[in-house]
Amino acid sequence: MRATTTKKTDVPAEEMPTIPQVVVPSQMTAAVLYGSEDLRVEQVDVPALAADEVLLRVRLALTDGTDLKVWKRGYHAKMIQPPAVFGHEVVGEIAAIGKRVDPRWRIGVRVIAANSAPCLRCYHCRRGQENLCEDLLFNNGAYADYMRIPGRIVVENMLEVPHSVDDMSAALVEPLACVLRGIHEMDVRAGDTAAVIGCGPIGLKFVRMLSRRGVRVIALARRAAPLDIARRLGAVAAINVTETGDVVATVKALTEDERGPDSVVEAAGNPATWKQALQMVRRGGVVNFFSGLSSGTHVEIEPAGIHYAEIKLISPFHHTPRFIREALEAIRRGDISARDFVTQEVRLADLPQAFERMKTRSGEVKLAVRP
Repeated sequence: MRATTTKKTDVPAEEMPTIPQVVVPSQMTAAVLYGSEDLRVEQVDVPALAADEVLLRVRLALTDGTDLKVWKRGYHAKMIQPPAVFGHEVVGEIAAIGKRVDPRWRIGVRVIAANSAPCLRCYHCRRGQENLCEDLLFNNGAYADYMRIPGRIVVENMLEVPHSVDDMSAALVEPLACVLRGIHEMDVRAGDTAAVIGCGPIGLKFVRMLSRRGVRVIALARRAAPLDIARRLGAVAAINVTETGDVVATVKALTEDERGPDSVVEAAGNPATWKQALQMVRRGGVVNFFSGLSSGTHVEIEPAGIHYAEIKLISPFHHTPRFIREALEAIRRGDISARDFVTQEVRLADLPQAFERMKTRSGEVKLAVRP
């Protein structure tokens, strides 16, 4: 299969620029999710393209907490149904182009492609809530030699990577976009104090980006290693919750008049920390329930405590095209870099074993996967 290009009919052939051609094989190596903790690296067909689609040669993909959660569960109701090629944080080079793709895209261009795109026509899209699109199109397949990018994502959420941005940092765009949208919904101000519960990859991005906005960040986690990273990323205090008796009182003691943080980000993902977030936020503050809990999970709250303290509860989900672009720009500026998050590089062939290690929380933050 050879990449196709489109020539403009009003330009003489002898003046057309030379476009490199890429020979794409019929088979590729890919990590296929078959079910709960059942990830297999095997040979599969290279995806065929529709006229509005693009094929990427994957340069690098990153692991993240969502992938680990999906690997444990074996599926994601919205994002992936097995058996399917896995992974969604990707940077790659365009290897083939459908005949109806915008001619500005060329073979060899380095791009990031988000894992979804909205329809822009439904009720929620018309109200600027594209993340809640009634026909939100998801895409997986980054843990492979090649990845198909659907036409809607090509149009809405595929961006060229600036030359100054390295591959690992570029691949951070999708999760960073989710974080930036979460911060936008919090309406923070410089000088505020925020507590971030959970210092996995997402929590650490909150630490970094809140700190860049002049917010005093208190980081909470269960292990020393991520707390060390949190300090390096700008946290003014780091609390190991396994070594702290009264976590809520300890956090409040670090705030003005011990009234509690102006905002709390819950990024740990368990009912106990959801309750802690409500207990530690100040009157009139904001709680960002960023982590998702399993369907059927229940958390007890005291409605009077929320109502009379006028606590604002938000639960931002996913990203929108606006924040995909803001994330790439933040990375270009140097606000965030992969060197603070990627702890190891692994071969695609070793990915199943890498997920086994990640399950035991052996110190990994994010892994870079090279085909």
